[in-house]
Amino acid sequence: MQFKQLLHVFYLLVLCFFVMPAMAQNKVISGNVTDKSDGTPLIGVSISTASNAGQGTISDVNGNYKISVPEETKTLVFTYLGYNKQVVSIAGKSSVSVILETNSSNLNEVVVIGYGTQRIKDATGSVSYITSKDFNKGVIATPDQLLQGRIAGVQVTPASGEPGAGSTINIRGSSSIRSNNTPLYVVDGVPLDNGGTSGGLDGGSGTSSAGNPLAFLNPNDIESFNVLKDPSAIAVYGSRGANGVIMITTKKGTKGQGITFSATTSASNVAKRYDLLDREGFLAGVTKAGGDAAAVDFKGNTNWQDQIFRTGISQNYNLGFGGASTKSTYRASVGYDDQSGTIKKSNLQRLTGRFNGSTKLLDDKLKLDLQSTFSNVKKVFAPISDNSGFQGSLIGATLQANPTFPITNPDGSYFSPGGDFRNPAALLDLIDDKDNINRFLNNITASYNLTKNLVYRGNYGLDYSSGQRNTFLDPRLPGYTSNLRIRELVVSQTSGNGLGILQNIKQINQITEHNLTYDKKFENNSSLNLLGGYSYQSFKTENYNKLGYETKTPNILIKDVDAFKKQTPVFGDSTISRLQSYLGRANYIYKEKYYLTATVRVDGSSKFGKNNRYATFPAFGFKWNLLNEDFGPKNIFDQLSLRLNYGLTGNQELPPYSSQGIQQRNLDGSTTILTASSPNLKWETTTAYGAGIDFAILKNKLSGTIDYFNKSTKDLLFVQDYPQPSAIPRRFVNLDGTVVNKGVELGLNLQAVQNTKFTWEVLYNATFLDNKIEDFGGRNVITGNIDGQGLSGAYAQTFTNNSPLFSFKVPVWGGFDANGFSTYPNGDEGTIMGSPIPTFTTGLTNNFTFGKFNASIFINASTGFYIYNNTANAYFLKGNLITGRNVTNEVGNSIENPINSGEVSTRFLEKGDFVRLSNVSLGYTFDLKQMKAIKTLRLSVSGQNLALITNYSGLDPEVNTNKARNSAGNSDPNFAVPSRGIDYTPYPSARIFTFGINAGF
Repeated sequence: MQFKQLLHVFYLLVLCFFVMPAMAQNKVISGNVTDKSDGTPLIGVSISTASNAGQGTISDVNGNYKISVPEETKTLVFTYLGYNKQVVSIAGKSSVSVILETNSSNLNEVVVIGYGTQRIKDATGSVSYITSKDFNKGVIATPDQLLQGRIAGVQVTPASGEPGAGSTINIRGSSSIRSNNTPLYVVDGVPLDNGGTSGGLDGGSGTSSAGNPLAFLNPNDIESFNVLKDPSAIAVYGSRGANGVIMITTKKGTKGQGITFSATTSASNVAKRYDLLDREGFLAGVTKAGGDAAAVDFKGNTNWQDQIFRTGISQNYNLGFGGASTKSTYRASVGYDDQSGTIKKSNLQRLTGRFNGSTKLLDDKLKLDLQSTFSNVKKVFAPISDNSGFQGSLIGATLQANPTFPITNPDGSYFSPGGDFRNPAALLDLIDDKDNINRFLNNITASYNLTKNLVYRGNYGLDYSSGQRNTFLDPRLPGYTSNLRIRELVVSQTSGNGLGILQNIKQINQITEHNLTYDKKFENNSSLNLLGGYSYQSFKTENYNKLGYETKTPNILIKDVDAFKKQTPVFGDSTISRLQSYLGRANYIYKEKYYLTATVRVDGSSKFGKNNRYATFPAFGFKWNLLNEDFGPKNIFDQLSLRLNYGLTGNQELPPYSSQGIQQRNLDGSTTILTASSPNLKWETTTAYGAGIDFAILKNKLSGTIDYFNKSTKDLLFVQDYPQPSAIPRRFVNLDGTVVNKGVELGLNLQAVQNTKFTWEVLYNATFLDNKIEDFGGRNVITGNIDGQGLSGAYAQTFTNNSPLFSFKVPVWGGFDANGFSTYPNGDEGTIMGSPIPTFTTGLTNNFTFGKFNASIFINASTGFYIYNNTANAYFLKGNLITGRNVTNEVGNSIENPINSGEVSTRFLEKGDFVRLSNVSLGYTFDLKQMKAIKTLRLSVSGQNLALITNYSGLDPEVNTNKARNSAGNSDPNFAVPSRGIDYTPYPSARIFTFGINAGF
């Protein structure tokens, strides 16, 4: 019923958006906009009517504009980033030219915050934003890639180079030892559930990580990201704001927008390959290691990396249509992505449709807003897993494949010498692994002006997703054996049997909100804004799965689970959790000198027991504008203000029913206790405080912010395992101890050159971070599974007192002795040897315009962190040559003794420091004054990941393979401790070149 009602409202709103603009009588105003300081034309100035600020047209490359407005319109509003707003009379005029003067940087810019908008100059909290002009360019599979490296305090680490892969995103460090530390995403007012609808079993060679929860969004539809970082900014989201908040705002319609079209074509290749031995080097290496080269020479000459890598060709198309009147705005768009990965077969296809609309009714007292998105994302997976063991999934099998192996036998079947060799070409060809995800995100908002100063706002949001993943193994797959344990049932997969896996998941996230806003402005440049509200959100997940095994047709790939001789019963579960919240916020500005924000949110989560279900999260922020004081240093600064903040936020990111205990019904009818009840389980709480300075100097040519932050997280949510045998295996608890993140952020904006022929803008951000666990006692929490032959049960990371999260604790390697054996000066005792969390991250952007050309260069860097090279630990040991497995040239020519073992140690722990030329783009905008059919036309070319400077021996130091575990070695994501900074046969990153066209009609 709710879905049908939603459609009815949708149709009604769409009708309003398209009909009302047609009813207005309009007049046309044209003119030119220039800079007061040097008379240069200003490109992209927003021109609108006073009643619809921000909704109108923009000036072209020569500063010219043309706008159609209602006949009764008396004034136009001219706004431009970095310039003072001007309101100009147009009464009796058809042509108006305007000269704009620079203001104090970008402080008049309006940004989206929780439950409203706010000028940056009025914000007491730390709010960073990035708009579409500064997004990363090129092939963008998921929206988080748009802001990677662009904002101080925000670290985006891709799990791998796979299209649509997940990312680890941390805002001002990592605070939790169990949850993923992911920020809250809010899309046009709807808080998302960060759970993925893909990932899981991949056919018996291990498990694969969940896909990116933002993959359903078309990056071309996004107008801006606003990142809320400190408690004054994020406390309005209370329990979900402990890891920061990323507000995603999509594009709206503007007057005269018409039709827009864009298309890009991209070519991508693996940025770096492994330096493996070729046929001659391999045979020589075997002999040098003391092996019998003739015994491992199968007469072939195969470059196995050539068999799996390719040039990926990707295409992207976007079509949009929008417009606006004094009453309504509307924008509809459709987008299509076809991204081919650099590994054969891997692919992502995304089809999206979106509608944004707003209309005013009842003498403008009632405003209706609708944001609606539908997407279909289809992925084809290469057989790559996080924990495949020594046999390796596709990448691991490729690295160790004997280069003298032929690809196929004389009869055309795939070559297999027997044993544990997995033929990479066969893995690609004979494993069929695909998913198909539909997602519908809809948000309807109604606001009504009860009085001049009091507004009611009601909101209903629905986020519905449904995904299915099908994985099938051909019975002809050689050298492939595995056992899958599913709810205590062991299913064997051996060559000749085949296997089918069906995984379904459905997620329904609904939110209903009501709030009142009181806004009062006083005559002495003072104002008061009060917000009070109620929010109710529910999260429901349903999943069911089925396996088929023992094929009826030995030489055919079956793609239907029910077509196998045997099938498991359907198994899965359904969960639901609820979050009820009450919130209030007061913003008071006194004479534009003193700004005060006070926020409180009370959250109740069904995940906790009755004793601790509700928690209160208050926050306070204060800002002092020093230049409005009589003693303000106006002769030095064009803008100077001080900010202070303090507050509490919470974390309830744990599975539903965690406080009640969880049991599992097995396929054989038995029951297994997964967790015991924990009625006193309570919220994980982060207390944060900080200070910031906003400034502008040199007649506003240089502006920036400096922020200090300090966050302390206590009552740490954790899964406590008990020694077995025991009546209960584990339970959720709150651990003693505190995770502290403190540091400094710097953001600078320099308008280096501004004239008629050439402009140069420099944007710089930097973050210094110190992360540490305190008051943890003598406890050691281990994680970071290390895979490879002879490494069963091995791990590399620990959480311990006075050390950073995810610290690497491994034996110190002292090099090889005279006989080629590893030495360990401290014995087998593990030593804390660094953390994967960077202590310094930075990004530098240079934007240029010269005539009708524009260009951008973006460089980012990270230092002070380590990566554990599990790939080298598992596959690059000289002893592998003796058994006929390949290694790198470095290992093949090393002094290592072939019978030397490869224990976990600092031998494979490396510094990850890097500098990357991430993005370069060049564009040309055509002058189309004489054209009637085409209003705008721009051609562009861009390159991604063009150069990398690092001493890390792996493919890329920005990597994060999921190697989660608990003390029992369990990697179940509900119970395991997450890992960080481990490199294990990931999908490699790509170097990409993109050609694009943008046109407006």
